[in-house]
Amino acid sequence: MISAERRAQVTWTGTLAQGTGRLRLASGAAPELPVTWASRTARSEGKTSPEELIAAAHSSCFAMGFSLGLTEAGTPPESLDVTAVVTFAETTGGFRVASSRLEVRGVVPGLDQAGFAAAAEAARDGCPVSQALRGNVEISVAATLDQAS
Repeated sequence: MISAERRAQVTWTGTLAQGTGRLRLASGAAPELPVTWASRTARSEGKTSPEELIAAAHSSCFAMGFSLGLTEAGTPPESLDVTAVVTFAETTGGFRVASSRLEVRGVVPGLDQAGFAAAAEAARDGCPVSQALRGNVEISVAATLDQAS
Protein backbone atom coordinates (compact mmCIF):
# COMPACT_ATOMS: atom_id res chain seq x y z
CA MET A 1 0.00 0.00 0.00
CA ILE A 2 1.40 3.40 -0.97
CA SER A 3 1.41 6.22 1.56
CA ALA A 4 3.21 9.52 1.07
CA GLU A 5 3.49 12.79 2.94
CA ARG A 6 4.24 16.12 1.27
CA ARG A 7 5.13 19.32 3.06
CA ALA A 8 4.91 23.04 2.55
CA GLN A 9 5.80 25.75 5.04
CA VAL A 10 4.85 29.43 5.31
CA THR A 11 6.37 32.23 7.33
CA TRP A 12 3.92 35.14 7.81
CA THR A 13 4.94 38.64 8.90
CA GLY A 14 2.50 41.38 9.89
CA THR A 15 -1.24 41.79 9.92
CA LEU A 16 -3.63 40.02 7.61
CA ALA A 17 -4.28 43.02 5.35
CA GLN A 18 -0.76 44.47 5.21
CA GLY A 19 1.32 41.38 5.98
CA THR A 20 3.12 39.03 3.67
CA GLY A 21 3.99 35.38 3.65
CA ARG A 22 6.77 33.32 2.12
CA LEU A 23 5.72 29.82 1.03
CA ARG A 24 8.26 27.05 0.61
CA LEU A 25 7.63 23.64 -0.90
CA ALA A 26 9.74 21.00 0.82
CA SER A 27 10.32 19.28 -2.53
CA GLY A 28 12.14 22.31 -3.90
CA ALA A 29 10.08 21.96 -7.08
CA ALA A 30 9.38 25.70 -7.12
CA PRO A 31 11.20 28.73 -5.77
CA GLU A 32 9.96 30.38 -2.59
CA LEU A 33 6.56 31.93 -3.35
CA PRO A 34 5.18 35.17 -1.91
CA VAL A 35 1.59 35.12 -0.63
CA THR A 36 -0.63 37.98 0.58
CA TRP A 37 -4.24 38.67 1.49
CA ALA A 38 -4.55 40.89 -1.59
CA SER A 39 -3.46 37.96 -3.78
CA ARG A 40 -6.52 36.11 -2.46
CA THR A 41 -9.09 38.86 -2.73
CA ALA A 42 -8.03 41.51 -5.25
CA ARG A 43 -4.99 41.25 -7.48
CA SER A 44 -2.23 38.68 -7.64
CA GLU A 45 0.60 40.99 -8.76
CA GLY A 46 3.03 38.08 -9.00
CA LYS A 47 2.02 36.56 -5.67
CA THR A 48 0.17 33.32 -5.08
CA SER A 49 -2.77 32.37 -2.87
CA PRO A 50 -4.05 29.23 -1.18
CA GLU A 51 -6.77 29.06 -3.84
CA GLU A 52 -4.24 29.15 -6.67
CA LEU A 53 -2.38 26.31 -4.98
CA ILE A 54 -5.66 24.35 -4.66
CA ALA A 55 -6.25 24.99 -8.38
CA ALA A 56 -2.77 23.65 -9.16
CA ALA A 57 -3.39 20.55 -7.06
CA HIS A 58 -6.86 19.95 -8.51
CA SER A 59 -5.88 20.40 -12.17
CA SER A 60 -2.81 18.16 -11.92
CA CYS A 61 -4.63 15.46 -9.93
CA PHE A 62 -7.53 15.48 -12.38
CA ALA A 63 -5.18 15.29 -15.40
CA MET A 64 -3.42 12.25 -13.95
CA GLY A 65 -6.67 10.49 -13.07
CA PHE A 66 -8.27 11.30 -16.42
CA SER A 67 -5.23 9.98 -18.28
CA LEU A 68 -5.33 6.78 -16.23
CA GLY A 69 -9.04 6.25 -16.81
CA LEU A 70 -8.78 6.84 -20.56
CA THR A 71 -5.78 4.51 -20.83
CA GLU A 72 -7.47 1.75 -18.83
CA ALA A 73 -10.50 2.06 -21.14
CA GLY A 74 -8.27 1.45 -24.17
CA THR A 75 -8.28 5.05 -25.43
CA PRO A 76 -5.06 6.63 -24.15
CA PRO A 77 -4.97 10.40 -24.62
CA GLU A 78 -2.54 12.12 -26.96
CA SER A 79 -2.91 15.26 -24.84
CA LEU A 80 -5.02 16.77 -22.09
CA ASP A 81 -5.02 20.49 -21.27
CA VAL A 82 -6.61 21.04 -17.86
CA THR A 83 -7.42 24.28 -16.07
CA ALA A 84 -8.95 24.51 -12.61
CA VAL A 85 -10.67 27.75 -11.67
CA VAL A 86 -11.05 27.97 -7.89
CA THR A 87 -13.36 30.64 -6.47
CA PHE A 88 -12.74 32.27 -3.09
CA ALA A 89 -15.95 33.97 -1.98
CA GLU A 90 -17.26 35.99 0.91
CA THR A 91 -20.41 34.46 2.38
CA THR A 92 -22.58 35.27 5.37
CA GLY A 93 -20.38 32.96 7.46
CA GLY A 94 -17.10 34.52 6.28
CA PHE A 95 -14.76 33.65 3.45
CA ARG A 96 -14.58 30.19 1.92
CA VAL A 97 -13.43 28.25 -1.09
CA ALA A 98 -16.76 28.05 -2.90
CA SER A 99 -16.07 26.16 -6.11
CA SER A 100 -13.55 24.47 -8.37
CA ARG A 101 -14.41 24.39 -12.06
CA LEU A 102 -12.33 21.97 -14.10
CA GLU A 103 -11.99 22.73 -17.80
CA VAL A 104 -10.37 20.11 -20.00
CA ARG A 105 -9.58 19.98 -23.70
CA GLY A 106 -8.10 16.83 -25.07
CA VAL A 107 -7.08 14.82 -28.08
CA VAL A 108 -8.10 11.19 -27.63
CA PRO A 109 -8.15 9.02 -30.77
CA GLY A 110 -11.05 6.57 -30.90
CA LEU A 111 -13.31 8.53 -28.55
CA ASP A 112 -16.29 10.76 -29.33
CA GLN A 113 -17.42 13.87 -27.42
CA ALA A 114 -20.00 11.96 -25.36
CA GLY A 115 -17.45 9.35 -24.30
CA PHE A 116 -14.90 12.06 -23.51
CA ALA A 117 -17.41 13.96 -21.36
CA ALA A 118 -18.45 10.79 -19.52
CA ALA A 119 -14.81 9.89 -18.85
CA ALA A 120 -14.19 13.46 -17.58
CA GLU A 121 -17.10 13.14 -15.14
CA ALA A 122 -15.72 9.83 -13.86
CA ALA A 123 -12.24 11.36 -13.46
CA ARG A 124 -13.73 14.32 -11.58
CA ASP A 125 -15.44 11.95 -9.15
CA GLY A 126 -12.41 9.69 -8.74
CA CYS A 127 -9.73 12.37 -8.35
CA PRO A 128 -8.33 12.31 -4.78
CA VAL A 129 -8.32 16.13 -4.62
CA SER A 130 -11.98 16.17 -5.71
CA GLN A 131 -12.67 13.65 -2.97
CA ALA A 132 -10.95 15.89 -0.42
CA LEU A 133 -13.04 18.89 -1.52
CA ARG A 134 -16.35 17.02 -1.97
CA GLY A 135 -19.14 18.04 0.36
CA ASN A 136 -17.67 21.47 0.96
CA VAL A 137 -16.79 22.83 -2.48
CA GLU A 138 -18.93 22.79 -5.63
CA ILE A 139 -16.99 20.85 -8.28
CA SER A 140 -17.85 20.96 -11.97
CA VAL A 141 -16.16 19.82 -15.17
CA ALA A 142 -16.46 21.07 -18.76
CA ALA A 143 -14.90 18.72 -21.30
CA THR A 144 -14.14 19.47 -24.96
CA LEU A 145 -12.73 16.84 -27.28
CA ASP A 146 -10.48 18.19 -30.03
CA GLN A 147 -9.69 16.27 -33.18
CA ALA A 148 -6.16 14.97 -33.76
CA SER A 149 -4.27 17.06 -36.28
